[in-house]
Amino acid sequence: MLGDMVTLDGKPASVDDLLPLALTNVGHFTSMRVDTDGSIRGLSLHMERLARDCKIVWNAALNTDRVREYVRLALEGQTRPCVARVTVYDPKIDMGHPADANEPHVLVSVRGAGALPPAPLRAQSLVYERDLPQVKHIGLFGALQARGTAQRAGFDDALFVGRNGFVSEGGTWNVAFIDHDGTVVWPDAPVLPGVTMALLQQQAEHRIATITLEQAKGMAAAFATNTSIGVRPLAAIDDTEFPIEHPVLAQLQKAYLLIAGETL
Repeated sequence: MLGDMVTLDGKPASVDDLLPLALTNVGHFTSMRVDTDGSIRGLSLHMERLARDCKIVWNAALNTDRVREYVRLALEGQTRPCVARVTVYDPKIDMGHPADANEPHVLVSVRGAGALPPAPLRAQSLVYERDLPQVKHIGLFGALQARGTAQRAGFDDALFVGRNGFVSEGGTWNVAFIDHDGTVVWPDAPVLPGVTMALLQQQAEHRIATITLEQAKGMAAAFATNTSIGVRPLAAIDDTEFPIEHPVLAQLQKAYLLIAGETL
């Protein structure tokens, strides 16, 4: 049996339980930062995501009250802050007949969380489009391959640009820009509807627009967002440098930390 850090439907997961994830890599997930008081920013949005994606991936309903209970069990005795990841998959999935898999189960894993915000990020632009971008699925090969390519070139991560030339998102994060009027601009592109992005859109004036790579590099500042990193400044895209200190960035970072968390 594996350690208590990984549970399936509230019980310690075995190697056999995890084999379908290794061999078929079909499922979806959400990751939630659990603060020192046990609260989670955007918890309801995370549950909505899991239920929505479960219908898309498995054509099945998901009992989110049960998910909350499984996460509560997994967090017992864990040091906080931490990140709880909920992965939804069907251990009975067969590669030849994936349509027959419609009984999703809930895997919960817990890892430590870093300080908010982490160090500024340097991104390399790469042409890439995620499969089914509206779903936070576990098919991460393309995104992680792009991340590795960027890191081997001396960057921290990859910024995706669609085949149409418009900026979309990062490997595992949403991206946004601050124009020279101080307005936050989110890309109008096929992207994951991020929970942190949704929370921030409630905090500051923003607009959504198509953004070419050239336009992105002409912005006043840029930042990445997800539940693990909050608001993380972009220090560069390719050879274009951005200021890592900007009044709007500071306001967003402060506003994000002041968002009240929800309890499980």
